[in-house]
Amino acid sequence: MSRSRAKGTAWESRIVEALREAGFAGAERRALNGARDRGDIAGVIGTVIEAKDCQRTELAAWVDEADKEAANDGARYGVVWHHRRGRSAPAAGFVTMSGHTFLLLLKDALGIESEDD
Repeated sequence: MSRSRAKGTAWESRIVEALREAGFAGAERRALNGARDRGDIAGVIGTVIEAKDCQRTELAAWVDEADKEAANDGARYGVVWHHRRGRSAPAAGFVTMSGHTFLLLLKDALGIESEDD
């Protein structure tokens, strides 16, 4: 396994551990699915999590990837959980999503229904 892949696997595992500690008992790492990839982490209903621990930050490409993988999975939300340099805990990392996803999340949290979801 390459150093880069090992780093990514370790980050995914730390995210899964954080989710489980937060009460998401079904959180788990997903196997790669090629062109129909459905994200790195499963077990949060309606949400695809793409985990990133990269030297270079590429938010636009990462968010596009998360949105595509959410569509592949039939999930409502696609998010990127990326590592913050100098901090090892996932809770200190960043979660990035499109504005559209953020609006869906807010509307769902507040119970606001609309036709344009």
